[in-house]
Amino acid sequence: MALTQGQAVGIAGVIGAYGEAQAQKAAAINQQTSYLLQARDTLAVAEVRADMAEQYATIQAGRTIKKAEIEAQNYQIAGNTLLKNMRATNAAVRARAAASGVVLGEGSVQAVQRENVAATMRDVGIADLNALTARVLGFEDATAMLQSTDYQNTLNLYSARSQAGQLTAAGTAARRAGGILAGATLTKAGIDYLKVR
Repeated sequence: MALTQGQAVGIAGVIGAYGEAQAQKAAAINQQTSYLLQARDTLAVAEVRADMAEQYATIQAGRTIKKAEIEAQNYQIAGNTLLKNMRATNAAVRARAAASGVVLGEGSVQAVQRENVAATMRDVGIADLNALTARVLGFEDATAMLQSTDYQNTLNLYSARSQAGQLTAAGTAARRAGGILAGATLTKAGIDYLKVR
């Protein structure tokens, strides 16, 4: 049975529509793949940034603690220098007193030494307090730095996961829309074929 010209045109239209429908599906798959790659890249970049931020914060926190420790050691050195100077001063007072024939364990010599020890011990106490304060504040600064980085990384990763989810959903929608469009193209071709027949 030979086809009429109208039937041949109708069949050619259906074949063309089938090709167009397949191209629409392929374009939808391509678009979905693009969205999925963007989603993957978004997560990968966010994870790398989080790792780098954590490493940087760890290094900075270590530097902060080291700096605080050096400051504390400087205060301890200052305290030890005060004690050394006090011993030298008291030794000089005793030597002068002994050279002058004054009794060392009593009177003005003892009062000068007692006052010298009291003043020095107050200063050493302040130096020790400053050393402790430097250590505590350094630890607190380092801890705050690490916590802040951790919170920021959590927010950034959450945002990246949300964005990746949106891109994945957009890819699914694009694929679905491509399938619907392909179906509509084939349906229209079928209707057109039936009209020509």
